[in-house]
Amino acid sequence: MAEGAEALLPTDVPAPAYAALDRLMARGSAFFGCRYALMGGAMSWVSERNLVAALSNAGAFGVIACGAMDPARLEAEIAGTKALTQKPFGVNLITMHPQLLDLVQVCLAANVTHIVFAGGIPPGPALRAAKDGGAKVVCFTPALALGKKLVRSGADALVIEGSEAGGHIGPVSLNVLAQEILPHLRDVPVFVAGGIGRGEAILSYLEMGAAGAQLGTRFVTATESIAHPRFKQAFIRGNARDAVPTLQIDERFPVIPVRALVNEGTKRFMAHQAAMLAKFQSGELTKEAAQLEIEHFWAGALRRAVIDGDVESGSVMAGQSVGMVTREAPAAEIVAELIGQAAAALAARMATAA
Repeated sequence: MAEGAEALLPTDVPAPAYAALDRLMARGSAFFGCRYALMGGAMSWVSERNLVAALSNAGAFGVIACGAMDPARLEAEIAGTKALTQKPFGVNLITMHPQLLDLVQVCLAANVTHIVFAGGIPPGPALRAAKDGGAKVVCFTPALALGKKLVRSGADALVIEGSEAGGHIGPVSLNVLAQEILPHLRDVPVFVAGGIGRGEAILSYLEMGAAGAQLGTRFVTATESIAHPRFKQAFIRGNARDAVPTLQIDERFPVIPVRALVNEGTKRFMAHQAAMLAKFQSGELTKEAAQLEIEHFWAGALRRAVIDGDVESGSVMAGQSVGMVTREAPAAEIVAELIGQAAAALAARMATAA
C-alpha cells in the first residue's frame, strides 16, 4: 500500500514517468535508504524532531540541525525523532562545534545512519570516528578540488550548495557549481542544494548527474514545522528578491554572508556596523572589540524569529526559492508536489519523443 507522499502523487501522470524518475533517483534513494532522494536542509530551530520525522515519514530524508546543541540536548532530540518515525534520518553537525567528537559519539550510540558535516572541512578525527562507528558521512564542498579531497578522506557523499540558499552561503550559484562539479565527480553520490523550489529543477540536476537534491526553504511552512506562524507568513509573503545576503561596509571588519529576508533588523545591522566603525576610528574601541560587537549583533536573532515570531528584528533566514512558498501544507504534500512536477516534466518529454 502506498504511504507518505506516494499516496498523494498526481494520478494524471503516467506510471512510466514515475518509473523513469525512480531510476534517476535510484543512487540517492539507495544511499539514504528512503523512497525519494530529497534531503531536508538542516535549519537551526526549524529542523527538529517534528519536521525531520515528517519528512522521513513522507519518503524523503529528514536531517536534524544540531547547531549549538550540547550532547545531552542532541541525544534527546534524536530520541524524540525516533519516537515519531521508524524511517532513517540524519544529523547535521557543525564542524566548529567545541564538542564535535562528543556529538559524533552521541549519533553513533543512537545508531544514526548518516552524519552530515557542515560549516567547514570536518576534522580528521571526527570524520574517522563517524566512519569507524558505521555511519555514512556526508560533506559539503564549494569546489571540485575540495570535493575530490573529501572523497579521498572518506566522505561517502557530497552536497554542493549554491549561493541561492538560505542561511550561511558561499559566493557561487548552484547553476555554476553543478556544471563545474557534476560531470567530473562520479565516485560518490552528489546532492545539489540552493534555490531549488520545483520538481522540474530537481529533474534537470538529476539528468546532469546529481544523485538527489537538498531543500530547506520549501519545508519551512510544512504543517509539522514548529516555526512561529509569523515566521511562516513571512515566507509565504516573501519574494526571491527579498532574500538577500547581509553586507559588510568595511573590509577590515568581515561579515560572513547570511541570506535572509530584509527587515528592520537587517537595516539596523548596517547602522550598527557604521557605529562600530566610527568607534574604532575614534579610538573608543579596539579593532578586536569592534569586530566582536559586530558579530554579537545577531546573537539569538534566529531563535527570536523562528520560535518567538519576531520577524522584524530577528533573523529570517531564507533561500531565494522563498517566492515559490505559497502556502502551509503537510510535508508529505510538499514532497508529492515536487515529485509530481518532476514526473510530469519527464512525461511531457517522453510524449514528445514518442
